[in-house]
Amino acid sequence: MSAKRNPAIIFIFITIVIDVLGIGIIIPVLPKILLELTGKGLSEASKLSGYLMASYAVMQFMFSPIIGGLSDKYGRRPVILASLFGFFIDYMILVYAPTMAWLFVGRILAGITGASFTTATAYIADISNDENRAKNFGMVGAAFGLGFIVGPPIGGILGNLGTRVPFMFAAGLALINALYGYFILPESLTKENRRAFDWKRANPIGSLKNFGRFPALLGLVGALFCLQIAGQTHPSTWSYFTMKEFGWNSDQVGYSLAFVGLMVAIVQGGLNRVINPKIGDRNSVITGLLFYGAGFILFSIATQGWMMYAFMIPFGLGGIAGPALQSLITKQVAPNEQGELQGGITSLQSVTTIIGPLLASNLFSYYSDGKDHFQFPGAAFFMAGLLTFLALGIALRSFPKKQEATV
Repeated sequence: MSAKRNPAIIFIFITIVIDVLGIGIIIPVLPKILLELTGKGLSEASKLSGYLMASYAVMQFMFSPIIGGLSDKYGRRPVILASLFGFFIDYMILVYAPTMAWLFVGRILAGITGASFTTATAYIADISNDENRAKNFGMVGAAFGLGFIVGPPIGGILGNLGTRVPFMFAAGLALINALYGYFILPESLTKENRRAFDWKRANPIGSLKNFGRFPALLGLVGALFCLQIAGQTHPSTWSYFTMKEFGWNSDQVGYSLAFVGLMVAIVQGGLNRVINPKIGDRNSVITGLLFYGAGFILFSIATQGWMMYAFMIPFGLGGIAGPALQSLITKQVAPNEQGELQGGITSLQSVTTIIGPLLASNLFSYYSDGKDHFQFPGAAFFMAGLLTFLALGIALRSFPKKQEATV
């Protein structure tokens, strides 16, 4: 397995980059597409964007445990390749979507087939040990960062050629990666670590109930739940907030998100590899959540565009928390249950991507509509900061005792 590990890690890294790249490409141009299709203003368009993101999340919530269970039975490789091809189909639908209804069709399909992240993280768990687990999950964060470095500027630039051109680009990337993986990706899950598929376990509610078997895991997953709701504020409202408050265009939105991605990549792909071995998972979670929450609060009160760049520094430093928290969670589960665990986590994440965008987009819409009530366009970011500090409080009560004793 060691000989196959490096190209496999590279492929998984590229797969996650392409997944995030597709999201990053869309974010700067989505407000323009919604304005074109509906003729409504930014406040109303942000609400529609929230519903669009929620439709994707509902499908992912329903299907991720099934996909995770299938990957535990048949292996990670076929599931990852099928998911990548599903993304290709989704992006092609978005290229030609003539109405809002077709945008929803594309997002629903992507939610059903969008298990590549679930299975990719299970793949990483398969080939990791206790020494490199946090480091490898840090590569997931670096992949997210790289996707957001490259994706938004590409979306902004290609969007100037046409609002659908970024979707064409994303479709091509997904297809190329699927073909690439077909030839080079080895299977990571050995046959002795596979398990029979169980419909009772492969449903979203059952998958969430399984967390109750691990008391420490339940609290850590609760902290992750709050953190992920907070994290939905960025893709849900960043474009609308900066366009309304600072008059940014799609290019400026793209470049700002690229800077966010750069910070995430530096912290999770580089700084995390230095800090985590020195201070451990527990202290990485605590320190990271303090920075992350402070970054959100500062975003909420920014009055000039340059402040958003300055406040990205503490926000980006918060990136050391995520890999450490995920490392702690995966250590509580046996090897033959990692796929189920990741399916459950993705289901939980899907719940947050239902709740988060609806909550954030409606907060932005209400507090920026110009009507005769208190106006606070940064309300969604302020809420995200409070949720992050709540996640910190839950985590402090839920750390495994063994971990606390070794830090």
